[in-house]
Amino acid sequence: MVSVTAGWRDVLVTGMGFCLPGPHRTVCRTGGDLWRTVSRAASHLDNDGLFYGRVHLAEEEFAAAVPELDERFRAHYNDVHRYGLVALVEACEDAGLNWRGNDLAEAAVLTGRAGFDTVLETYMAGVTAEPSRTGPAEARALLMRILLSVTATDVASVQAALLRSGGPSYSLSCGCASTNALLGVAAQQIASGEVDLAVVTGVDAYSLDYIDHFEELGRASERTGRTSSYSAPTTRLRYDRPMRPYDERAEGFNLGEGAATLILESREHAERRDRRPYGRILGQAVRRAATGSALTPDEDGAALVRAVRSALRATDSHERIDPAAVPVVNGGAEGDPLFHLMEFSALRALYGPDPADGPLLTNHEACFGHNGAPLGVIGAAATLLMMRNGQVCPTANCEKVVPEAPCTVVTGEARPLSFDLALSFNYQMGAAGALLLAAPEPCAVEYGHPAGDHEH
Repeated sequence: MVSVTAGWRDVLVTGMGFCLPGPHRTVCRTGGDLWRTVSRAASHLDNDGLFYGRVHLAEEEFAAAVPELDERFRAHYNDVHRYGLVALVEACEDAGLNWRGNDLAEAAVLTGRAGFDTVLETYMAGVTAEPSRTGPAEARALLMRILLSVTATDVASVQAALLRSGGPSYSLSCGCASTNALLGVAAQQIASGEVDLAVVTGVDAYSLDYIDHFEELGRASERTGRTSSYSAPTTRLRYDRPMRPYDERAEGFNLGEGAATLILESREHAERRDRRPYGRILGQAVRRAATGSALTPDEDGAALVRAVRSALRATDSHERIDPAAVPVVNGGAEGDPLFHLMEFSALRALYGPDPADGPLLTNHEACFGHNGAPLGVIGAAATLLMMRNGQVCPTANCEKVVPEAPCTVVTGEARPLSFDLALSFNYQMGAAGALLLAAPEPCAVEYGHPAGDHEH
């Protein structure tokens, strides 16, 4: 075993919290809630025939979760603020951190965002308001919402203020791989000694009215007999039926909303607090497809292959953990055949053409919907819970696996398996993120330092 690079520290995950769609219009908030959902492959997407991952967070439940919030501010928080704060306080309490005190005074507070519907709604309300026809109270309320909501860093600012943190605080937008990438950033900060604690939150909420408008524009673009050099991506958003990753009936994906938070700590900091970790972050990388178009999908999976190989590289001598030593993959294909093609191509390149040599593949996006920035945190949390419980959970809504799958897709019932290494994937258009996760203690096949996409 190669020794850990001097000065680099283990990065542990010690807390998790959520604000996601739950069963019977409840809210999935704790790691236990998440496990009950993913271990049973339950799907919380059906809203009376509208397949959308909606968070039914009542104002009373939000106020009870964070009663200390100043009412002047709480009245003007939008959905992403509310979802993010609920997930944050749940994660802090799970980690045994007093968010009301000074436990997180030096913590990094980092947020991932993919969609900006809530920003646009507030911004347009301010732009279209006519000052001469707006009363003083309405104008003050609108200005407060604008100050709180019209930047990409709004959630990070709200969360850092709640924690009274003076540490690094910013947002990252890397599409639906945002928090996959951000977990690598936080791991670097901890491994290098910049901080001892990091809070990583992914949060998104969408406007169905805006989405319907864009869908109409898409249909309008097809009402012409002219040929065009423009080729739109072939992914398809669905509201009329459930998403089915890796299933023969897969023909599109369902959106979702919500938030997810992980607490990351150095091993030394966690041991001083006597906290039992869920596991470790060993490596992370994001890579783009080498194409000349911003809209070209990565059908051959080359970007994912390079991201995985970079995440598996663990020493300054560029030795790697062999993919064969990683028996479980939490996939990121959301039920659209285009992403199945990309992911399957990458898995063949990494593990070989024989399905018997491949990993067990699972996917939980159909539990809560394709919810953008939270995906990386949800994937990491679900993977660490599978590792802790010795089970690989079944893929939600997958009943008949497509024959071209290059490895065993877990369906039906959870598969018992003791494992201490796993990969979790997330994608944005033309790019892929890979996160390498491990059990709390080093295993025999590991090498090197736990840095996110770091090279010496």
